[in-house]
Amino acid sequence: QVIKYTLDPIWKTFTVPLVSLCDGDVEKLIKVMCYDYDSDGGHDFIGEFQTSVAKMCEAQDAFPLELECINPKKQKKKKNYKNSGIIIVKSCKITRDFSFLDYILGGCQLMFTVGIDFTASNGNPRDPSSLHYINPMGTNEYLSAIWAVGQIIQDYDSDKMFPALGFGAQLPPDWKVSHEFAINFNPTNPFCSGVEGIVQAYSACLPHIRFYGPTNFSPIINHVARFAAQATQQEAASQYFILLIITDGVISDMDETRHAVVQASKLPMSIIIVGVGNADFAAMEFLDGDSRVLRSHTGEEAVRDIVQFVPFRDFRNAPKETLAKAVLAELPQQVMQYFKHRNLPPINSEPA
Repeated sequence: QVIKYTLDPIWKTFTVPLVSLCDGDVEKLIKVMCYDYDSDGGHDFIGEFQTSVAKMCEAQDAFPLELECINPKKQKKKKNYKNSGIIIVKSCKITRDFSFLDYILGGCQLMFTVGIDFTASNGNPRDPSSLHYINPMGTNEYLSAIWAVGQIIQDYDSDKMFPALGFGAQLPPDWKVSHEFAINFNPTNPFCSGVEGIVQAYSACLPHIRFYGPTNFSPIINHVARFAAQATQQEAASQYFILLIITDGVISDMDETRHAVVQASKLPMSIIIVGVGNADFAAMEFLDGDSRVLRSHTGEEAVRDIVQFVPFRDFRNAPKETLAKAVLAELPQQVMQYFKHRNLPPINSEPA
């Protein structure tokens, strides 16, 4: 960091990996050199000193460490030369960064919820062109996506019990539209056992519901966010929630969804959207904040990017591993980022 127009610079705190600073050896000598900045790049050497991480770690706010900046040339020439200034280390700490695996092995449970889009834009399930076609062969675009993604995900969920919710359909007996219903029709226990359980519940519910609309994402995001918010009360890295939405990509409540995602970004939660069919997925790309920070309609920014969008059509004929990689690409980073931001170590972690 360059600080101009002062002889008493105060540098900002910065972070550097211990490995690149001193090969992880806190006793190893480090040379620190100080220059006077010139805009043409011909910076003038002021002085240098040697120290170690162990030495710098002695510095605390009440007891700063003072290190003399020496210019060897001036030292040789001038008899009464003392130094070219003093650099004061106010604080130096070693903190441990935990990896995704540290959290998983430390006892963090990943809680997956599956959300399935049953809106009319998917086509009538009795029509072969429908993404939900009730096929005598037993496959359709949604089933392929549930199988492919579910198999990847269930390895990370210890009890393999997944709440599976549907949205955008009219339900019997009164044919009211629901945007968060249990696909096994058991609202008090929406859990399905493994991918097989999700597939069975999905196939069983298809003939009994009417596809409708609109395609509202926010109720199901808020549904999972309520559980994620409860988990924050434990003040431990014990649970992280992942909502997997499988959809044909048309979205009706964009403002509410943006707001729901921005609020969810403060919680131990990520959203993976798998787009099926050949629709225009511009809305999904927009929610996936890879190119810019997602804002809610009120202008509030997401604290972190929690949405990963994957178009299933790109992976129809690809090996399972490539789909797995795309679906879970950002998840480890998102889990680590959340717990680091909250300053929560793994529940069972080895001391650094």
